[in-house]
Amino acid sequence: MVETRTDNVLMNEAQDFIENLSKGAEAFAKIKDADIDVGTAAKTLIHAQDKVTLHHYAPLDGVPATTGPVLICYGLIGRYTMIDLQEDRSLVRNLLARGVDLYVVDWGHPNRSDQCLMLDDYVDWYLEDCVDAICADSGADQVTLLGICEGGVFSTIYAARHPEKIKNLMLTITPIDFHADAVDPEESHGFINLWTRNLRDDDITRLVDAFGTLPGDIMSSVFQQMTPANTMTKYNLGIVDAFKDEAKLKNFLRMEKWLADRPNHPGEAAKQWLIDLYKENRLVDGTLQISGEPVDLAKITMPVLNVYAKGDHIIPPPCSTALGQHVGTKDYSELALPGGHVGVYVSSKSQGIVGDGIFNWLSERQ
Repeated sequence: MVETRTDNVLMNEAQDFIENLSKGAEAFAKIKDADIDVGTAAKTLIHAQDKVTLHHYAPLDGVPATTGPVLICYGLIGRYTMIDLQEDRSLVRNLLARGVDLYVVDWGHPNRSDQCLMLDDYVDWYLEDCVDAICADSGADQVTLLGICEGGVFSTIYAARHPEKIKNLMLTITPIDFHADAVDPEESHGFINLWTRNLRDDDITRLVDAFGTLPGDIMSSVFQQMTPANTMTKYNLGIVDAFKDEAKLKNFLRMEKWLADRPNHPGEAAKQWLIDLYKENRLVDGTLQISGEPVDLAKITMPVLNVYAKGDHIIPPPCSTALGQHVGTKDYSELALPGGHVGVYVSSKSQGIVGDGIFNWLSERQ
């Protein structure tokens, strides 16, 4: 009898699996490219230079902007579209719904022709011009920066170099002390930190020089190796599970579309990112130079909000929270969120927490 019940269970599971595959194939065949577009919130181009563009998000219907201008600065490792993945999982729409006046910088897709671009160029040239363009567009004297991951590092450096132009500094999942994960390795698992510290400088230099960039495909492979079980199962077990519901399938495909859109990282900037920051930790020891001048974090005197993910295995929390020890402001706040690096923005559970946390903090400082 036991064997019969077991056989029936296996047969039912096999039948369910086949039915899900069939339903999924039908749903998949109906989905068009436009159905899984990402970054679709309405916006207007207000500035362009080389491959860099600056857009101003349109207010949502019936929700006028009630804050000063806020510039979202994403990094070069991924695409800013992650913060507007779909309507119900969009930091952009959450903030617009609360009356935040939003702008976003898009770094484009660098190639070999951009191999000589440095962090200096992105901070003191492109980001500087975006801030000036926003001030001209909005009539404001200062801009609030909302930096994300590597873009948070850009924002931190810019705020330290040009504090007079920044009203508030908001950082999310941003590495500041790139060696802080080593203090308690059992609690803080910084996989990229470990990977880069085990590379020789000449290995990094030869890799980047061979391509003229740090190829996006290589970084995609690095991120996939951080979660090998998920990488191995998401295109079989994961996608079959998504086949059960058309909305879930579209969400799965939007995420995959964003993951596949991994830009190349400009060559010289990549060397600075991996060697000067990840390996040598120059941002916190005061030896990082931008445009020939040292970056002094103590010059960050505007209000600072530091948002981090408690389960982040890409940017471990200690690497982010170290910022509080180095800034010169007395108005420093932290917001700890459940989940991991990307989950802060794409998880339905985090949407309200992130939107409310940022908006409430910002409103108190208007």
